[in-house]
Amino acid sequence: MKVYGIKNCNTVKKALDWLKENKIEYDFHDFKKLGITDGKLEEWSAKLGWEPLVNKRGTTWKQLDSERQASINSKAEAFKLMQEKTSVIKRPVIENDHGILLGFDENVYKKHFDIA
Repeated sequence: MKVYGIKNCNTVKKALDWLKENKIEYDFHDFKKLGITDGKLEEWSAKLGWEPLVNKRGTTWKQLDSERQASINSKAEAFKLMQEKTSVIKRPVIENDHGILLGFDENVYKKHFDIA
């Protein structure tokens, strides 16, 4: 299982803490240090669509000028932005054999990982 995110993100911290508490092992991919490939974004968007991957509620998005925000209206433009500013990717992104989770919701995690 692989978790993608940024170590100092509060949502990522909550997700990682939850995984540790439930003794679920994972590998961590830090967007800030390792970036993200077109191939990985393509893989995620094929399953989730590209729109959910762009975190429009976060600081990074809000710091973009309105012209730049308006230009993010296609997968190509979104991918370009997500590779330029990885902190605009909604996080964490968790991949395992059962699919992809985006963000952190304890109830969704319990169901996904089959924890009572």
